[in-house]
Amino acid sequence: MKSPARPTSAETKLLICVQNPVPMWNPPPDIGRRIHARFPEMHVVHLPDYDRFDRELSDTNILIAYSLAPAQLAKAPRLQWIQSVSTGVNQFLYPELRENGVLLTNARSVHSVPMAQHIVGTMLALARQIPECFRYQQQSKWAQKELCSASVPPRELLGQVLLFIGFGAIGRDTANLLRPFGVRVWAVTRLGHADPDLAEKVFPSSRLHEALAEADFVVIAAPDTPETRQMIGTRELARMKPSAYLINVARGSIVDEAALIAALQRHAIAGAALDVTATEPLPPESPLWKLDNAFITPHVSAATDRVWERQENLIVENLQRWFTGRELLNRVDLEHGY
Repeated sequence: MKSPARPTSAETKLLICVQNPVPMWNPPPDIGRRIHARFPEMHVVHLPDYDRFDRELSDTNILIAYSLAPAQLAKAPRLQWIQSVSTGVNQFLYPELRENGVLLTNARSVHSVPMAQHIVGTMLALARQIPECFRYQQQSKWAQKELCSASVPPRELLGQVLLFIGFGAIGRDTANLLRPFGVRVWAVTRLGHADPDLAEKVFPSSRLHEALAEADFVVIAAPDTPETRQMIGTRELARMKPSAYLINVARGSIVDEAALIAALQRHAIAGAALDVTATEPLPPESPLWKLDNAFITPHVSAATDRVWERQENLIVENLQRWFTGRELLNRVDLEHGY
């Protein structure tokens, strides 16, 4: 279905509604006023909760939100564009949205900087055995001998192969940060395409096993799609080096968690750093909590005190593009899901 002509700013209603139990992810109270100051003819509504959300949808043209259910989409006949405040957009990928011509953009450029820093920090921590040092500290144990004689001792990043599964904004920002460390960046993408200035080698997804066998660090930064779900399972983990680490900052659904737990219990790989898990919050009874080669962070790789500064900059830039008829930044391909 072809989208209707874009209305002028005077004909446009912008609805902002994001309510999250974590305060950082909620828009600042004055965001509506600030956006209205940039586009004074536009009608801007900022709802701090969902009490009036369904009613406000009826004449909304542009929506800034984390999600929109199919039943709510049916109440928004004038909706033409959704700006998701998250990078992952699986919550929007239902047939009704694909069929009615609504444009969808995401926040990948908002989150790539903190996520790249999180990945680099995690790699350094794993390479230098920082989590292990902290475990020994909790025991009041000076474990220099144990650390240096371990099967995977402390090492440096120089010359290590970092394999990205998915190489979008997060991968590109991470590759740039890692230049001074001398890390060799490889990537697996759906079609085997990536910036050759940032990735030394690029493999199509059909050659994933070949790439895994050579990697020292494997970073999952792929979107959650039917093609990527459980793409890292028993066979893939078996292809990794015993000295390799798996880092997941994408979605827990991409990894077969039972297979990963079994591999970690056998020490088939050196360890895993998980910012995301199959079930969130990670249940207290999960074996992952007790494994000495699992490093858990509670889905904070995108967290930053600058999140809404970047969100607002993206929103304003895309609004300027919208009203001048230009292509929007971060447009999502609804067929592929990213």
